Amino acid sequence: MPIDTPAIARFLASVHPYDALPQDALTGLIPAFQTLRVDAGQPIYSRGDALPGLYLIDAGQVEVRDENDVTVSILGPRNSFGERGLLRDGIAVTSAVATEPASLLLLPKADFDTLLAEHEPARRFFDRSRPVRPQANNLATSRVETLMARTPVTCGPQTTVQGAAALMAEHHVSSICVVEDDRLSGIATVRDLSGKVVAKALPFDTPITEVMTTNPFSLPPSAIGSDVLHAMMERRIGHIPVTEADMLVGIVTQTDLTRFQAVNSAELVADIARAASADEMAKVTARIPQLLVQLVAGGNRHEVVTRLITDVADTCTRRLLALAEQTLGPPPVPYLWLACGSQGRQEQTGVSDQDNCLILDDAVEAEHMAYFETLARFVCDGLNTCGYIYCPGDMMATNPRWCQPVRVWRDYFRGWIAKPNPEAQMLASVMFDLRPIGGTTSLFENIQHDTLKAASKNSIFVAHMIANALKHQPPLGLLRGFTTIRSGEHKNQLDLKHNGVVPVVDLGRIYALQGKIEPVNTRARLEAAIAAGVLSQSGGQDLLDAYDLIAETRLERQADQIKAGAKPNNYLTPADLSDFERSHLRDAFVVIKSLQSAVGHGKGMLS
Repeated sequence: MPIDTPAIARFLASVHPYDALPQDALTGLIPAFQTLRVDAGQPIYSRGDALPGLYLIDAGQVEVRDENDVTVSILGPRNSFGERGLLRDGIAVTSAVATEPASLLLLPKADFDTLLAEHEPARRFFDRSRPVRPQANNLATSRVETLMARTPVTCGPQTTVQGAAALMAEHHVSSICVVEDDRLSGIATVRDLSGKVVAKALPFDTPITEVMTTNPFSLPPSAIGSDVLHAMMERRIGHIPVTEADMLVGIVTQTDLTRFQAVNSAELVADIARAASADEMAKVTARIPQLLVQLVAGGNRHEVVTRLITDVADTCTRRLLALAEQTLGPPPVPYLWLACGSQGRQEQTGVSDQDNCLILDDAVEAEHMAYFETLARFVCDGLNTCGYIYCPGDMMATNPRWCQPVRVWRDYFRGWIAKPNPEAQMLASVMFDLRPIGGTTSLFENIQHDTLKAASKNSIFVAHMIANALKHQPPLGLLRGFTTIRSGEHKNQLDLKHNGVVPVVDLGRIYALQGKIEPVNTRARLEAAIAAGVLSQSGGQDLLDAYDLIAETRLERQADQIKAGAKPNNYLTPADLSDFERSHLRDAFVVIKSLQSAVGHGKGMLS
């Protein structure tokens, strides 16, 4: 069909990533496109076909289905499809059919490859793998918005020096910003009050404007740490206001820089290990949000961030166990404290409750149980004091059901496997993520190995576990959008935990059962499943990339909330994302849905 060059040029100029190409590159690309007309109901390609190139919808509607004939997308104008197969081996991993008459543009594979090779915007848009990120946090290259205090102490221009000093003393700060109509007009420091007021015996009712530094040097939130360091050294100042369009939004002090460098997981672990009480530990765990912000700002991978944050929780638990034994005396029989849930998987973020249990040596007697009940209460109360709130479902060692000898735990697992009712499925899902934290680890080693072996052999149990896992679905709307929460506090938002991360966690658990894989960390499970052949290399890499994107989006959202002074949660408003981010996030959800479909149809892998 003849190419209408002007019309295609106008169309491509409205579609990302073509709108980001240099004009000469876009002009040179247009002749490569082929135009296609397809009728309603006409197949465009089938799964397993060699793809001729990348499809772009000009008009009409196309339905994309996975290997199990489940609809994953209904696409309209300006949407591309076929890129997943092209980026692998050129073979279609889905099928596509027109649901109404459609006009398509086809960019041949060779030209698509050239587009990716020569133009970064196209490469970033179509490549769904995780980008390379910096390896470590660095004060000199961190943005000022990560370093600054967001609630600087302020006063108006009519405030007296005595009033300003009182405010500084009340808030335990060494400077005060003078603002008028939210605009920064000056700054006064303790040094100004001592050198200009006390030293010169000025009256205490002197206006602060007479001793402040007028129009002080300031930086925008987008500046970096080296800008702060250089300015402080060059100007011999210790306080720098942060402004946007002359509006005061924060302040950076030498103390902030010191605190930024000091907050790291090793420092927190060391402080907790020396703590003499849960209250002392709580002062340390209160720094976890700032640790999360710094780890995310430093470009650390999500599994590194969550591992380091979980290490802090592990240390809290072990320290509380030690303090409990100091108070109660040595245990009457060996015991093992285990964590499940996100702590068990080493996947804690800025939002975590506690999930734990106790396994006791079979030599335990009835008269010993009071000791372990008291120990469990001591530790769980201490964890709650440290910010790890009590489990809403009472999955804690304080529940007598989860404080039992080895023989009872073996009976639990045998019973869940033999009679996989809904409660058994739920409990097994939680308990298959158990990880030893403190005590005698040998109490658990054989239980884990034997349970995985028995569970993997019971096809009915595995089938029930799969059905339970598929209850958490990614938030996909068919019309190239998202299904958001319909009502309540988080209306029109996405739940990145229950509809994003949890479906992958559930898949990882299923693969672990099928492959008798012992690691409980989700990413480690997926990698082991690929190595064991439970999950194909291509499907597994797709799932890893999808999981990485969702998990990192979740952490970045939490870091943004913390920086804004809010409590972190797991919710995201799609409107806050760019078209680029929405496209990638939706593609990640499509991958998860496809893997769920494969598992649900009895296929352990997506090839």
